[in-house]
Amino acid sequence: MLIVGLFQLFQNPKNTIVADKMPFSEFLKNIDDGRVVQVEIRGNNIEGILSNGSVFNTYAPNDPNLVEKLSAKGVTITAVPLEDKMPSLLGILLSWFPMLLLIGVWIFFMRQMQGGKGGAMGFGKSKAKLLSESRGKITFNDVAGIDEAKEEVEEIVEFLKDPRKFRRLGGKIPKGALLIGPPGTGKTLLAKAIAGEANVPFYTISGSDFVEMFVGVGASRVRDMMEQGKKNAPCIIFIDEIDAVGRSRGAGLGGGNDEREQTLNQLLVEMDGFETNEGVIIIAATNRPDVLDPALLRPGRFDRQVVVSNPDILGREAILKVHIKKISIGPDVKLRTIARGTPGFSGADLANLCNESALLAARKNKRVVTMSDIEESKDRVMMGAERRSMVMTDDDKKLTAYHEGGHAIVALNEEASDPIHKATIIPRGRALGVVWTLPERDKYSHTREYLEANISKAMGGRVAEEMIFGHDKVTSGASSDISMATSLAKDMVTKFGMSNELGPLAYGANQDEVFLGRQIARQEHMSEETAKKVDAEIKKIVDAGYQRAKQILTEKTDDLHKLAKALLAYETLSGEEIRNLIIKNIEPTRTSDEKNIDKDESSALGSLGLKPKPAH
Repeated sequence: MLIVGLFQLFQNPKNTIVADKMPFSEFLKNIDDGRVVQVEIRGNNIEGILSNGSVFNTYAPNDPNLVEKLSAKGVTITAVPLEDKMPSLLGILLSWFPMLLLIGVWIFFMRQMQGGKGGAMGFGKSKAKLLSESRGKITFNDVAGIDEAKEEVEEIVEFLKDPRKFRRLGGKIPKGALLIGPPGTGKTLLAKAIAGEANVPFYTISGSDFVEMFVGVGASRVRDMMEQGKKNAPCIIFIDEIDAVGRSRGAGLGGGNDEREQTLNQLLVEMDGFETNEGVIIIAATNRPDVLDPALLRPGRFDRQVVVSNPDILGREAILKVHIKKISIGPDVKLRTIARGTPGFSGADLANLCNESALLAARKNKRVVTMSDIEESKDRVMMGAERRSMVMTDDDKKLTAYHEGGHAIVALNEEASDPIHKATIIPRGRALGVVWTLPERDKYSHTREYLEANISKAMGGRVAEEMIFGHDKVTSGASSDISMATSLAKDMVTKFGMSNELGPLAYGANQDEVFLGRQIARQEHMSEETAKKVDAEIKKIVDAGYQRAKQILTEKTDDLHKLAKALLAYETLSGEEIRNLIIKNIEPTRTSDEKNIDKDESSALGSLGLKPKPAH
């Protein structure tokens, strides 16, 4: 309001004096009487001052004798062109309003496309976020199960703590460390732990945050990210999912994404030593190292590759100790047993298992998590939730019991097979029943007899259906078993070199090619004659497994009937109960699930000095 008032005040000082409107006839009379002292003519508008000091204005028609009359009376005349008058504020606003509106709309859309970060012209700024200790400091104590990976990055921590120790001997710390591993193994957690141990700033950004619709934005963000790192050195810059921007360049027809290539080139230049980034260490993570550009992995850039693999049984136990601290558990929970029963689980899977068991115990109104809750949660995670509401006839249940019993009997009599952990005829996920075998230890390679035992175990369900119900009564329930056995036999022939006929050669191996930024598998050429031999060998291996399963079930028909009856009675049997029934002829004896739950909870609460709630 003050600015508007000052503008109106100073645009024309004469406007501060209020002028009276005077008719033209009276104006002529005042001239004749000699009362007009001064006039200012602006076109047909006349403003003037009378002899008594009053100010007037009037509109004069085109009178050619007016100036002569004024001159004859000695009136001071001033002539001003129409263009000299300063426009009003309203006029300025009206003339500029369309342009201001267009500028405002452009700014709005720019902020929308960039998430409002950094203003309308800030889309070249880095989107790296600084993680502070207020969000929770993470150290190596919070990272378990990947001891070898931690040892690899401890050198980076020592350098960030005391750089002079390495510079004294002329050593240079690697500028980049690439964390490689399957999803959920703790790559991001390990990077945060490095920053927490070294107590330095930690910038995190995703590979997809670099690439935008504007050309050159990604390269600008890389430069800005490096500038932020230099200002806060020593620090760590963590790029998650770097394969989004670091894919191989120039492959396929027409090249790759130009914007992605410019961003990758800028990242390579920043890490190449053209500008020394002392104290700035870049850590990247990916689960697709095969698609990264070779220039990104050469010495001087991401020259240190740290493999973060799935944990073994000791690593899983250590991870469980970290996550189990957050929940209240009973004394019957044995972490080593849980670790043995979760082969192939990543750190994220184990964290999810602990959380699911806590949620399950809460739904049952328990105060502590017992071993039964963890076992049930593990079954839910690995095999899917129970579908007890699914309506199955007695014939369907009987067929499922004999089908799963066939798997279990073959697994018991195959020496190379994994021990049975559990068998159930309760529908879970997409399966009507499950026989679950678990290895006694982590396996990193498989023998021929182990693979053949798995094929015969897969054939056990179909063989049991044929023996008990007849050839015409077999069902489609063995489709997944047949698919698994065929795939396993094919790998034995074409990949593992376990065919006596074809020898130790790789047939039909996949060769990865990059086309337009995508990884495409191209099948290697195989002659028709060789393909026939491969198919014959696959059929030979599967048929051998089928005959082996048929031989075992023919000899153990009584055990099959016994196990099927027990499954129909109890629906779910543990591996120990199956072995006791078949080997020792001991029938399973158990109370109802409710009594088991009350017993587990009572013993767990008693050890914690708590009293169980009254039964409903």
